[in-house]
Amino acid sequence: MVSDRFLSFASFLITTTCSVLPPPIVAFAPPQNPSVLATQRYSSSNTLYRTVLFEAPVPFAGVGPRSEWTDMNKYNVDDLSLIQSQWQANVIAKTIDTPERIVLGCKDPSFFVDTLLFPIRRKTGEGLGIELKEIAGGREDGLGITVITGLVEGGCAEQCAGDAIRAGDSIGSITVKRTLQSTGTTSEEETYVAITECLGYDATVDAISGLPQPTSIEEGGEGEVEQELMLAIKRIRMKPKVKVNLRYPPSQNEPDSTIELYAGENLRLAMLVRGVKLNDPLAKRFDTKSGGNCGAGGLCRTCAVSVLRGKEVLNPQKISEKQMLEDNPRWRLSCKAFVGYGMQEGEITLQINPRQWGQDSEEWS
Repeated sequence: MVSDRFLSFASFLITTTCSVLPPPIVAFAPPQNPSVLATQRYSSSNTLYRTVLFEAPVPFAGVGPRSEWTDMNKYNVDDLSLIQSQWQANVIAKTIDTPERIVLGCKDPSFFVDTLLFPIRRKTGEGLGIELKEIAGGREDGLGITVITGLVEGGCAEQCAGDAIRAGDSIGSITVKRTLQSTGTTSEEETYVAITECLGYDATVDAISGLPQPTSIEEGGEGEVEQELMLAIKRIRMKPKVKVNLRYPPSQNEPDSTIELYAGENLRLAMLVRGVKLNDPLAKRFDTKSGGNCGAGGLCRTCAVSVLRGKEVLNPQKISEKQMLEDNPRWRLSCKAFVGYGMQEGEITLQINPRQWGQDSEEWS
């Protein structure tokens, strides 16, 4: 059941501040906790193709920062009907650290919701030039899903972003900063955020329309001035895939096999759900030096694998894991390893239960 916080629009909370302090935020509905809104501040220094990866409601575990060479456009989905069929609104329950909220997600786990930031400039009296369509809604509370169907030719969005904004995308939020006055090296600003994620068409248009128009303080609010808005665009993309080659010790009498994982998957969990037998009876716990499975706590080393090729596709080791495996630099604790680090595709070759391979194995060569 969605709480009453989502069922009405937020009131304006406008204050002023000196530029040396974080600017305040004026929030449009659906209302959220101020601590959540505070994370949605963007500056004009954001470049057109800067992206931030999110999978509702949390970032991909273990994926880490993307390389500047990572071309995420190759994971775009071109089938508009497929995109629209994948969108869904997820209600995320309240926790100790975060409030209840509604976020966009995908129905199929082979896709994820990416967030892209686009700076758009507009003049007094201009709209954004974005065509919208409601694919879910009709509710009295204004909740729903609204997607972009195109850009108006010659409009603000088309001129600033070109074809980088795609049909099937959804507007998550729009941020506007307005300078109240500027004196020397200091200035006072107001920051407005229209949160449009998981809103129907009418509620989305109302929230965008409520943003302040460009004004010129020096001319008493009149004049042909430009205003920069930051669009947070939600996009459905395919998850990168990683090919994992598994080699078993002769004692297990298992044929070598290959599995395919998505970026962000935990190596241990992915192998266990596919029937890979990991618990090495020869392993000793790091803490007690006795046998026993710690249940992915990173203490028993029974899930250790030897990475023969492709270690760069895994997330870097933390200090504790390095210390535990310092005598075997090729080894990784699969419970602490995530594939597709930096949103990479690639191929990994692993030896399962490396202690059982013996001195004549490739591990010791």
